[in-house]
Amino acid sequence: MSVKYIPVQWNNNKWLYDGVMLVGVGLFLYVFLNASPSVLGYEPPINPQVHNARAFGACAFAMLTVILCIGPLARLDERFLPLLYNRRHFGVMTVFVAITHASYIIDWYFAFSMSDKYEALLFANTSYGQLAGFPFEIFGVFALVVLVILAATSHDFWMKFLTPPVWKRIHYLIYPAYLSVVAHISLGILQDQQAHAFTVIFIIGALLVGLLHLLAALSERKRDRALSAEGVDWVEVADVSSFRDGFAKIRLLPNGERVAVYLMDGRLSAISNACAHQNGPLGEGRIIDCLVTCPWHGFQYDVRNGRSPAPFTEMVPTYNLRLEGSSVQVDPKANPPGTPVDPLQIPVAYQMTKNGEVPA
Repeated sequence: MSVKYIPVQWNNNKWLYDGVMLVGVGLFLYVFLNASPSVLGYEPPINPQVHNARAFGACAFAMLTVILCIGPLARLDERFLPLLYNRRHFGVMTVFVAITHASYIIDWYFAFSMSDKYEALLFANTSYGQLAGFPFEIFGVFALVVLVILAATSHDFWMKFLTPPVWKRIHYLIYPAYLSVVAHISLGILQDQQAHAFTVIFIIGALLVGLLHLLAALSERKRDRALSAEGVDWVEVADVSSFRDGFAKIRLLPNGERVAVYLMDGRLSAISNACAHQNGPLGEGRIIDCLVTCPWHGFQYDVRNGRSPAPFTEMVPTYNLRLEGSSVQVDPKANPPGTPVDPLQIPVAYQMTKNGEVPA
């Protein structure tokens, strides 16, 4: 995305990402549509329209489950970070699959209603006081509306227009939307399942999302405790020998903010760990030509001043560093975003080569 909100040209990674998604969706639908009715529990056999509707509904649930697993997986293992880069493409594609599912349902069950088919969808069943026969459709409607809103506001223009905090709060609706999908399936298709293959897969998927988020939260909490510091004076980051050229050490500061301290050609620089775009973890990016790239959406910053390269205007706070013996320390008081700070030169005695050796 450019500074003027003009879509940038697609690169090979985007083509590959979306290509894999399309192939995955195609394979899922093919397997579902051609699976034996006995495996899916259809007794008696259902008609093709309902079968198609359930195929696209199951696919949308699977895609949404994968989307919600990517975030905690990336927190637990950095090898999953590349999956975050174009996750919004994944979400938009999920919306189209979900709309197709809804279209099949409405056109089959409500096409011949005496009232408008969309009104019939909402008012054909109003048995909200009982579990058996509960109008599960309402959960699907809510989830679909939320997904459409999230897809429509996924463009960076809306983040800038609404401001990042408001935009982020809106996109947290993905979690109640997922819970609504779970309720929609639980109270709907699972009520007439004769076999339990799909039931087991559904339960495993829903539990996997919850488990991964729990593990990621516990991991973050453990990491925060390990990195927490007392007082407001200079905070120790790490021993200089533990830094890798082109990479960062992340430190939790007493005020709850995180700082990313980078080693680049024998010099250290520190900026905020939170990307100005969506608070992505800058400390997990690698430096190339003084620029660190956010692993979430590719925003770049010069680690010496916290500024994005022209014509971009994003800025993050910078921090002052000092060296006490071999200990790298950071001043917890951040400089204003975009403030240049001279890199801290590491004495030759403490420098390490790329092979992990002290230079002669």
